Amino acid sequence: MRSATLLLRSPGLLLLVAALVTGCKKDAFIYDVDPVDLGRSDGDKDREKTNQEYAAILHANLFQTALSANDLYEIDQCIQSIGDKQLAREVIISNFMNKPGVMIPSDSLMHADVDAFIIDTYNRFLVRNPTEAEKTWFRNTIAADPNVTTELIYFSFALSEEYLFY
Repeated sequence: MRSATLLLRSPGLLLLVAALVTGCKKDAFIYDVDPVDLGRSDGDKDREKTNQEYAAILHANLFQTALSANDLYEIDQCIQSIGDKQLAREVIISNFMNKPGVMIPSDSLMHADVDAFIIDTYNRFLVRNPTEAEKTWFRNTIAADPNVTTELIYFSFALSEEYLFY
């Protein structure tokens, strides 16, 4: 009560308090932000392929034809006998790549249209479009290293962690 009486008697003090209360406002800024899809780039793949699924899908990606049931069984037995799945996959990919009839674009075709090659490879192996970062990385890698071949890129996609999952 005493302070209220003091404020009423002193108009200068009242103006000072009013100025402090109303004069210290921060400017509010409103920013418009474009919506960005933050979904996972790997397509939410969380189920690992069986040995037979892996071999069948790999064969379809490399030859554009189905693998016989007998061949699938033999490849599955091979993977199980080796024990090291990573090594077994490397051997299977290498064997497939060395067979006649494998459908791999030529290196000159890759260099002629790098962006189209990258998009086609992602769609073929990972069943999704590449992100801008992935396209940029591959574009820079292909441009910087003349030893990068389509066979090496296909091999790396077939061995990738994402390729092992649905």
